[in-house]
Amino acid sequence: MNRTTLSLIAGTAALAAVTGFAALNQPAAAGPDTARAAAELPVERTSLVCPAPSSSDLAETAYTAFTPVTKGTQDNGSAELLPAGQESTDTGDESGKGDEDDKGEKDGKDGKDGKGGKKKAAEKPLLTQKAPGTPAVGETTGGDAPALLGTAEGQFAPGWTVQATTEVAAGSGRGLLGVTCTPADTEFWFPGVSTAADRTDYVHLTNPDDSAAVADIELYGKDGALQTTVGEGITVPPNSSEPVLLSTLTDEKQDDVTVHVNIRSGRVGAAVQALDDKLGGDWLAASAEPAGSLVIPGIPKDATAVRLIAHTPGDTDADLKVQLASPTGLITPAGHETLHIKGGMTTAVDLGDVTRGEAGSLILTPADRSVPVVAAVRVLRGKGDDQESAFIPAAAPVGTRASAVDNSAKGTTLSLTAPRGTAKVKVTASAGSGGGKAASQTYTIKKGTTQDVELPVPDGLKGTYALTVEPLTDTPVYAARTLTATREGVPGFTVQTLPDDRGTVAVPEADEDVAVLQK
Repeated sequence: MNRTTLSLIAGTAALAAVTGFAALNQPAAAGPDTARAAAELPVERTSLVCPAPSSSDLAETAYTAFTPVTKGTQDNGSAELLPAGQESTDTGDESGKGDEDDKGEKDGKDGKDGKGGKKKAAEKPLLTQKAPGTPAVGETTGGDAPALLGTAEGQFAPGWTVQATTEVAAGSGRGLLGVTCTPADTEFWFPGVSTAADRTDYVHLTNPDDSAAVADIELYGKDGALQTTVGEGITVPPNSSEPVLLSTLTDEKQDDVTVHVNIRSGRVGAAVQALDDKLGGDWLAASAEPAGSLVIPGIPKDATAVRLIAHTPGDTDADLKVQLASPTGLITPAGHETLHIKGGMTTAVDLGDVTRGEAGSLILTPADRSVPVVAAVRVLRGKGDDQESAFIPAAAPVGTRASAVDNSAKGTTLSLTAPRGTAKVKVTASAGSGGGKAASQTYTIKKGTTQDVELPVPDGLKGTYALTVEPLTDTPVYAARTLTATREGVPGFTVQTLPDDRGTVAVPEADEDVAVLQK
C-alpha cells in the first residue's frame, strides 16, 4: 500500500469522524424522520444598531427595549445598549453571519473572553433590560448622543426590539422622530430622500463589527442615476457610525431621490434622517426588498398630504396598479389608478388626502408583468406652519410575530392590513416600564381592509408599554404603529412598520449516519 493510498484512507476517516461529531452535536430532532423540515428554535443572540439620534442641542431622546416572553428559552442571558466604540460585557458578533445566531457555538461563551475572564465595559450601558415581557428605558439629551450598539443573549434574544424616539422643539427637522434599531446587513434601498435646498438628509452607516466596512452610495433621480463625487468606497471604521450628507455627493438638486447603499466589504446598519426646514422631519427606514407587489401600511387617517415615491432598480419599466386598503375594502384613488416607473429611475406622485379621514394602506401590484420595485410615502399632518412630516417605507409582513415599543396610554395607533385574505390577529400590550399587567385582544381583519384597532391597555399602566402582534392565520398581515405628540402647537408624529422579529431560527435536523464510514 503506497503513501497516497494511506493518505486517502486517513483523510476519509478524519472526514467521517468530523461528520459524525457534527451529527451527534446537533439539537435533538423533532421527529423520527430526519428529512422533515428543520426545527424552529429561539435564537440565542440578537445584535442591533441604533444611529446617532440628532445633532440638535434641543433634542430629547428616549430609548426603549423589549423582548416578548418566548417559550423554550433558558432563564439566563442579558440585553444592553452601549455607545459605538465601547466594549460590552459580551463578546460581540464576530460570525459575519448576521444579527441573530442560531444554536451554534460562539467565541467567549457567557460573556467571557478567550482566557475565561469577563470583558469590562469601558462605559456604563445606556440601557440594560431586567426581564422579558417588560420594557426597559433610557434617555439622552442634546446633539452629542452617539450611535449605539445593542446585544441581547439567552432569554432576551428572541424578538428583541429597540426604538429611539426623539423630540426636537425647534429648528430644521423639528417634531417627533422615531427609528427602530436594526440588524446589520449588506444592501439597503431608500426611496423618498431629497437633495433639494430645503432638505438636509443624512444616511447613517453604523458598523458593529471589529473590522472596517466599505460602502457604495448610489443616487437615482427622475432621469436615472445621479452623478456622484465621493459616493464610492466610503469606509466605516470598526464599531463606529458615519453620517453622510447626501447633498454633498452630487451637485444635482432634486426633490425625489432613491438611495441605494451597497456594502462591498463587511456589513452595517443603515437609516436615513430626513430634515426639512419647514415640514419637520423623521427617519426613513429601508424599503422592503425589491418586489413586484408592495404594501405600505398604516397611513394616518388625518394625513393632509401623501406623496408616493417609487423606483425600479433594473432597466425594465414597471407599471403598478395603485389601490388603497380602507376599512371597507380596496379603493382606487381617482386619477391615480396606475403608476408608470421607467427602468432605473425614480417616480413620485402626489396622492393628496387619499385616506379622507379613514385608516388606509397603499397596495401596489403589477398592472401587467411583474417588475421588482421599491417604494415609500412621505406623509404630512397639520396645516400651514404647523405641518409635520413622516415616512413609511414598503414593508415586509409581520410573519410569526412583531413588536413596537415606546407606546403610551394616549397617542398610539396600531394599523393592521390583510390585503390577500381575512386574518385573525392577536395583539398583546405588555406590562408598563414602570408597572402594570399585560393585556391581550384578538381582532379579525377582513380581506383588502385596513383597521386602526382599539388597543388593549395594560392594567395599572405606569410608563410606556410594548405592543406585540401575532397573526393566528396563514394570511399575510402587515402592520404599522403611529406615535403622536403635540409640542408647542406642532402636531409631531412618527410611523414605524412591524416586520417579523426573527425570534426563531430553523435548525436542520440531523442524525448519525454510520453508513458514511462504509463508503
